[in-house]
Amino acid sequence: MELNRFHLSLPCMDATATRKFYRKELGFTIGRKSYRWFDVNIFGNQITFTEDDGANVSGAKYEFDTAMLPTFHFGIILDDETWLSQYNKFKDKDYFTIGVTKFLSEKIGAHKSFFVIDNNGYFLEFKNFYDHEEIFEWDES
Repeated sequence: MELNRFHLSLPCMDATATRKFYRKELGFTIGRKSYRWFDVNIFGNQITFTEDDGANVSGAKYEFDTAMLPTFHFGIILDDETWLSQYNKFKDKDYFTIGVTKFLSEKIGAHKSFFVIDNNGYFLEFKNFYDHEEIFEWDES
């Protein structure tokens, strides 16, 4: 088992509803849990949701390559086959929020993404780089 994994902890309004969304709607495995918190396995990465009645997600946006994107979002970088599988699974769902958008076309770091939104207002990005060697590359010109 690879131990170089990412962990992120986020507040949520309702742990039970959030756990249900990530398990039943998105199909992710739930790990450790209690009444007010739980871990979700998102492609081997651990996201912990902890219930917080005062949770508030910002609706701020920024422009990137002519697309307006949510300032606060998290996501996963996937290989071609897995990205397409996830896209086909979610594209007709109510929580599918930002359709396939291409970024940096014909430049270093070119990729495509789509977003879903969870019951807390968090945007989850599914990203696929055309050349996976360019994930951290940048053209500074």
